Amino acid sequence: MSKIYSSKTLDELDEIRVKLFGKKGLITAEFSKIKDLKADEKKEFAQKLNEKKETLNSAILEKKHELENLKLQERMKKEAIDVTLFDEGLNIGALHPITITMDKIIEYFLSQNFSIENGPLIEDDFHNFEALNLPKYHPARDMQDTFYTSDNNLLRTHTSPVQIRTMQNEKPPIRMIAPGAVFRRDFDLTHTPMFHQIEGLVVEKGNKVNFANLKYILENFLRYMFGDVKVRFRPSFFPFTEPSAEVDISCIFCKGHGCRVCSNTGWLEVLGSGVVDPNVFKFVGYEDVSGYAFGLGVERFAMLLHGVPDLRSLFEGDIRLLEQFK
Repeated sequence: MSKIYSSKTLDELDEIRVKLFGKKGLITAEFSKIKDLKADEKKEFAQKLNEKKETLNSAILEKKHELENLKLQERMKKEAIDVTLFDEGLNIGALHPITITMDKIIEYFLSQNFSIENGPLIEDDFHNFEALNLPKYHPARDMQDTFYTSDNNLLRTHTSPVQIRTMQNEKPPIRMIAPGAVFRRDFDLTHTPMFHQIEGLVVEKGNKVNFANLKYILENFLRYMFGDVKVRFRPSFFPFTEPSAEVDISCIFCKGHGCRVCSNTGWLEVLGSGVVDPNVFKFVGYEDVSGYAFGLGVERFAMLLHGVPDLRSLFEGDIRLLEQFK
């Protein structure tokens, strides 16, 4: 027993166990003597031997448990880490540049009392096209531009359907923006199959809203986003607005002098806008109202604000790019 309790290692203890209970062990040898004893002696001898065997076995198990605990404690001491130590190399997360840009845009329009509205990513033909004055023959319905899930359903190509749903559910006045993901079948330096838009809509009773109101809020918005830039409105065409205009800012890279980014024009196109076409109001049952709408691509703004040359890099998850926005 003393050898068992004085064991220092598990290997030493196992050697003692083998000497006692192995095929040639002391206890095994004692059990082999039973066959040579008289019948009346066998029972008493076997009983005492079993008691001794159980005592020794319990002592070995107890010592084994003790040695295993000591070994575990030693290992834990060696592998211990002081979590209170300050690590200057800790990696700190950051918002994605698209999220940063979208938050900044939303922040401006919230300050101008615009509400935020949302809608489904899978739209029907009426809300995505028909109600926005896009007839059946319009090029935007081409399968090369749109992901159709069925004859009547598709992944929304813009967030404008949210404007239709909002007008169907609410009465004027309406002052809203609709941020979210949209989907088109494009993929190159400036296009991806999934991207983000923010569309805005203002509707008032009577003739209270006109192009001058649109011009005022967009000029202030673009200077809020890009600083002291010039803003110009170019006549354009959108099925859901009339008159329509595309909006440019003076190039933020060359200050309007002309460079590779602006194709030496001194201007950068940033969004589309216009006065809401009367046909759109007819689709939602509005009468005697006026309004304006605008839409912009969040990725386009992110590229300009953060100097990202390739739109696709915003979706590749390259940690080297994302680390720059800590």
